[in-house]
Amino acid sequence: MIDLQHVSKRFGSVDALTDFSLSVPAGCLFGLLGPNGAGKTTAINIISTLMLPDKGTVTVAGIDAIKYPRLVRKKLGYVAQDIAIDKILTGRELLEFQANLYHLSRDQRELRIKELTNMLGMIDWVDRRCGTYSGGMRRRLDLAMGLLHEPEILILDEPTVGLDIESRSTVWSVLQQLKDQGITILLSSHYLEEIEALSDCLAIIDKGRVIAEGTPTELKRKLGGDRVTLRVREFSDLQEASYIKSLIQKCSGVNCIVINKAQGFSLNLIIENEIVLEQIRRELANAHLPIFALSHSRPSLDDVYLQATGYTLIDAELEVSGQRDSKAERKKAMR
Repeated sequence: MIDLQHVSKRFGSVDALTDFSLSVPAGCLFGLLGPNGAGKTTAINIISTLMLPDKGTVTVAGIDAIKYPRLVRKKLGYVAQDIAIDKILTGRELLEFQANLYHLSRDQRELRIKELTNMLGMIDWVDRRCGTYSGGMRRRLDLAMGLLHEPEILILDEPTVGLDIESRSTVWSVLQQLKDQGITILLSSHYLEEIEALSDCLAIIDKGRVIAEGTPTELKRKLGGDRVTLRVREFSDLQEASYIKSLIQKCSGVNCIVINKAQGFSLNLIIENEIVLEQIRRELANAHLPIFALSHSRPSLDDVYLQATGYTLIDAELEVSGQRDSKAERKKAMR
């Protein structure tokens, strides 16, 4: 239903997407997982015909999105990351206005508004002015506006960022219903639990590239083992963590050892079986190193991300945050 091949997009000196390829099957809830700044929003803007790629091909519902953007827009429902809602109008008035933009008949308009206000739990407040809405209410209204014209494809860019638990649960429930109705959904998120709970398939994006793709189960199975997080003390440092890494590398059955700065320079690794743990304990004991904490669990999507990139999603978020803070400080210094 959505197909991007060898897409690239550059903003000044920054490569937002590099040789980016992605295929989304019909009727699938497809997740795009990656930290802020990975290129998710750029990819979504290109699919939604809001932006042209520098290179590559984009096909949506069998239509060339670059040549025929208007035809593609008729197939799409789009819910942006930033909510833009008029504060003066009521929710119902905004839905009626949106329906008129899609040239729905009066009967179609009234029926769809009734269906969506019921589905999204908006009946009690849809006739209040939007300026009085909470963030969760605004997001539900935004979602309803994207669904008014019954699109074949629904695209959502970080739809639950900043929402309370109740509103997030409502959005999740609606997405499950839409998927059951056969609507193709492309969901961008940096919440691991959201992608894992909702998506049939997913692509992990890092620095403008697709680095892993498949079902959550397939991707975790490819790791070939269980996750272990190890600390020799509560807060270590890079030098000590690097030394421990060199010791653990001697053990057979250990894969993808990563020093996790976000967790006090702990070590994340994948082991083939529990016997490997005994080897690790022996190596550390021989080096007179205690074990402060050791956790052993089944792999998660964060472990898939770790193996593909060499760092966890949390580390990636911190790196992006640090880059933004550095840029802000440089701008401040130049003033």
